[in-house]
Amino acid sequence: MWQKAHRAHLSARHIHNHAEEIPVKYAFVRLGLAALLAIMAAVASAQEKTLRIATQNPRGHPIVLGLERFAELVEARSRGRIKVMVFPGGTLGSDEVSVAALQAGTLEMASLNSGILANQVKAFAVFDLPLLFSGDAEADALLDGPFGRSMHESLHEKGLVGLAYYELGFRQITNSLRPIHGVADFQGLKLRVIPTPLNIDWVKALGAQAVPIPFPDVYAALESKAVDGQDNPVTVIDANRFDRAQKYLLLSRHQYNPQSVLISKRAWDGLDAAHRSMLADAARESAAFQRSRARSMEGAALESLRKHGMVVTRLPDGEARKMADLLRPVTDRYLKALPPGVVAGLKRARGAGAGQ
Repeated sequence: MWQKAHRAHLSARHIHNHAEEIPVKYAFVRLGLAALLAIMAAVASAQEKTLRIATQNPRGHPIVLGLERFAELVEARSRGRIKVMVFPGGTLGSDEVSVAALQAGTLEMASLNSGILANQVKAFAVFDLPLLFSGDAEADALLDGPFGRSMHESLHEKGLVGLAYYELGFRQITNSLRPIHGVADFQGLKLRVIPTPLNIDWVKALGAQAVPIPFPDVYAALESKAVDGQDNPVTVIDANRFDRAQKYLLLSRHQYNPQSVLISKRAWDGLDAAHRSMLADAARESAAFQRSRARSMEGAALESLRKHGMVVTRLPDGEARKMADLLRPVTDRYLKALPPGVVAGLKRARGAGAGQ
C-alpha cells in the first residue's frame, strides 16, 4: 500500500515540477527573442545608408567632380556603410525644389549657389553682391574662415546644415544679339537671372531687363529666344553647351558664386557623432579638391567656347569702371539691409584676408 502512495506522490511532484518548468522555458525564449531583436537592431544600424545629393551641373563639371570625390571619401571612410549617390543635371528638380525637399527630409543632400539661400536666410544675399571678391584667394579666406562658418550655422533653424563651400566661379555674361564693348550695349537686353531680388536689381542697374528663370529651364529659354542672354561661369557655359544658343561672351567677372554643400538637418540628426564628423571632414577635403579642379579647368572651358564660335570680349578699363559705378549702389543698398553683425563680420573677414 505504501508503495502505491509513494508512486502517487512522485507522480504529483513530477506534474508540479513540469508545470513550473513551462514558464521558466518561456522566460528563456523571451530573453532569447529580446537578444535576437537587439542584435538585429544593431546590425540594421550598421547597415549602409544612402545619401542622395542633387546638383544642377552636368557630369564632368567641376562641381560634379567635387561631389564624386566627396562620395569616394565617404564610402572609404565609412567602410561602405554610407554611400553617396550624385544626381547631376537637375534630374531631381530645380535648386528651389531641392531646398524644399531637404527641409522636408525627402532629399538628403544638395549643392547649390549660396546666394539662393537668401530666400531662407536674408543674410545669404551677401554672396551675390556684385564685385564682392577681387580674386580666388580673397574668396577662400572669407568662405573658410569664421564668416563662412557662421553663415552656414545660421541655416540650422531652417532645417539645413552647411558642410563646405564649393566654387562655381566668377560669372560672365553671354547673349545672342551683339558683342558687349561698353555699358551702353547692355541696354534692352533680356537677361536670365537667378530668381532672387538682388540678381534682378543688378541687371536692371545696367539697363537690361531681368528675367528670373530656374536653371533647368535656361537652355530652352535661350534656344527659344525667350531671353537674349544669361550669366554664368565659363565652366557652366561650356558644360551646358550654351554656345549653341549664344554667340557673344563678355568676360565681366561681375559676381563670384560659392556653392554650399548642404545636408538635410533631419538626415544629419539621424547620424551618429562619428559619422557626422567624418562627413564634415570629407566635405571640406573635397572642397579643396573641387576648387583646384574648377580653377584649372577654366582656361580649357574658355578655349572650348572660342572653338565653338563664341566671340569673346572684355570691357576697356574706362567701361569697366562705368559698370562698377552702376553696380555699386545695388551693393550698398543690400549691404545696408543686411543684419549689422553680418556686415561687420564681412568687413573683418575681408580685412583679415587683405593682411594675409
